[in-house]
Amino acid sequence: MSTAKKIAVVTGGNRGLGFEASRQLAKQGYKVILTSRDEATGKGAAEKLQAEGLDVISYSLDVTSESSSRNLAEFIRQQFGKLDVLINNAAIFIDAQAGSTSIFHTKIETLQQTIDTNVYGVLRVTQALVPLMKAQNYGRIVNVSSGAGQLTDMGSGMTTYRISKTALNALTRIFASELHGTNILVNSVCPGWVKTDMGGQDAPRTPEEGVETIVWLATLADGGATGGFFRDRLPIDW
Repeated sequence: MSTAKKIAVVTGGNRGLGFEASRQLAKQGYKVILTSRDEATGKGAAEKLQAEGLDVISYSLDVTSESSSRNLAEFIRQQFGKLDVLINNAAIFIDAQAGSTSIFHTKIETLQQTIDTNVYGVLRVTQALVPLMKAQNYGRIVNVSSGAGQLTDMGSGMTTYRISKTALNALTRIFASELHGTNILVNSVCPGWVKTDMGGQDAPRTPEEGVETIVWLATLADGGATGGFFRDRLPIDW
């Protein structure tokens, strides 16, 4: 079964940037599959958006699981026959609760756990879903990164988070290179410091402001940018 409506997947869609990106894409007429590791919180988030009259459904996805990622792909294939947009938003930031943020005291286990979600998770999900884009020669992939991963401005603190976002940016470049010549555009975005559970209440940006560039990249016209890193709709240094 296929649909004329564009289909979007947002990982980690149950709160924060993922929730707001789901809302804004649905407002633009997309059918949004809001994914969450926890089935109940994902369902609750989708119901909130459905109550606003938006076409959003929830799906339980564990990005650290290859079989879970494959199951999502099969669900989309059976239900819709295609995928137009993937926003790789699901991420963890556990440096602070893991103890010292100095790289000289960072536990390898903390890095492994962070990489498993923030990097391998994006790779697993993208590997599973990109065939649905290739089949129709159309796709927009947005990897939610961070200025914390910029090598040009690399500092200390947030060690495992920084490393994971730098690696995520490498994935963006590799995806874009391999998909060169197709109509599948892949970009990284730094949403800025946003008031979310991860960003905290001192952050200057609202979730609406944080997702503006994410949604812009997800809805780029054919021939748009690919293999870039953006903040506020402008390219930034890697």
